Amino acid sequence: MTAIDPALLKAYRASEYRVQAQPPFILRVGHASVPLASLHAQYGVVCSAYITACNPFGRQVDAALNVLHQRQLAAELNARGAVFFPGVGIDPSGSWLGEPSFLVLGLDEDQARTLGNQHEQNAVLCCDEKAVPRLVFLR
Repeated sequence: MTAIDPALLKAYRASEYRVQAQPPFILRVGHASVPLASLHAQYGVVCSAYITACNPFGRQVDAALNVLHQRQLAAELNARGAVFFPGVGIDPSGSWLGEPSFLVLGLDEDQARTLGNQHEQNAVLCCDEKAVPRLVFLR
């Protein structure tokens, strides 16, 4: 069970999680991703996570503050030596602005939960060896 507003849950599930790799691709909750499986194989990892530091707890904040939050997350990922690709979470209905995000290769669910909680997120997107993205709720 989660305390997240049902409308927000619906938006999370419907979103397109775009990854700016070469070539670019889109992750969708519950749908296997051949491009993600290829990235996993290329980098020798069995998991990844798609995470943002924008809009803590699903509340839209000033764009400059989101930029600062993303820079802090990027600095943490760089300090870990993580391999990550920029992305944007897009609400196809257009009712939510795109959120800059990162696909982090080799980031397991526990690590993704920790980072998501540190950055006050409602959820993170985790992918295992099957490359099927699933929402992991943090509250």
